[in-house]
Amino acid sequence: MALSFFLSTQVFGRATGSHDLSLLAIYAGGGLLGWLVALPFIHILTHGRPPQTILAGWFLFLGVVTIGATAGLYALQYRYFYAHWHAPFPSRIWFYQLIYTAAVALYQFAVLGVRHLLPAGLALLLAVSMVMARRSR
Repeated sequence: MALSFFLSTQVFGRATGSHDLSLLAIYAGGGLLGWLVALPFIHILTHGRPPQTILAGWFLFLGVVTIGATAGLYALQYRYFYAHWHAPFPSRIWFYQLIYTAAVALYQFAVLGVRHLLPAGLALLLAVSMVMARRSR
């Protein structure tokens, strides 16, 4: 995913500003976390299934979990940035601020962040899914 982000910003010209290195780390962490979380689910849910189901499982689970992990890391970074303006921890207002900050971060990632995963990330996802589905048989 870090390669997809790098290609998106450098080759396709989708500059993000001065935070490219931080975003590169978020996408790399999201790819790694997505892989680690998706791997056991894929093996459990595709065990003993036909090859096309295994390929679909790899493509679906790895893609969805990786995007979710990257969005989650983005939301954590977003929350960290705005934390010093929020109310103290155990208050009711703090919980509202946490929920709305996370919702805004996830929306912003859906609008601005997912584009960095296309088309290079989609091609890499398809290639990895095909290789891993072949190895899983």
